[in-house]
Amino acid sequence: MTNNDILIRLRYALDIKNKDMVEIFKLGGMDFTKEEVLNMLIKINDEEEAPEEYIKCNNKMVEAFLNGFITFKRGPQKPKPGEPEGPLPVSGKESPNNMLLKKVKIALALTSEDMLDLLYDGGVSVSKGELGAILRNPGHRNYKECGDRFVRNFLRGLTYKYRD
Repeated sequence: MTNNDILIRLRYALDIKNKDMVEIFKLGGMDFTKEEVLNMLIKINDEEEAPEEYIKCNNKMVEAFLNGFITFKRGPQKPKPGEPEGPLPVSGKESPNNMLLKKVKIALALTSEDMLDLLYDGGVSVSKGELGAILRNPGHRNYKECGDRFVRNFLRGLTYKYRD
């Protein structure tokens, strides 16, 4: 699953409007026009060649979007003393799949039980421990990389909850 697929599916699942997509990227520290965002949301099949206006998303762009999504849903966070004001820092090093689960959980104020329910609705049954391993920081010894199938099912569960 590509980073563009993640944006397309998340946008559909949560019914995010085009102008809100532009605003979310801006809150995450990246300025894109509506046309540029729409070019990121072009769906490409594996055997097709991408149109020339297509913009391929990298991990930093997805992380900036997810950081902006947290701010969009929960409001700006007051900086702690000694921290710079502005959008959350973007590293682009973490797996976009794990990052998606963590940051959507934060943005939508989901509990672990809510996450397990969404995954179950999407067709996957996992334990609390497995979910905890996916939500850990990459340096932790119990960290587990999240696969595409897992994310697809999570986004399907979000779709069932927020679009029905």
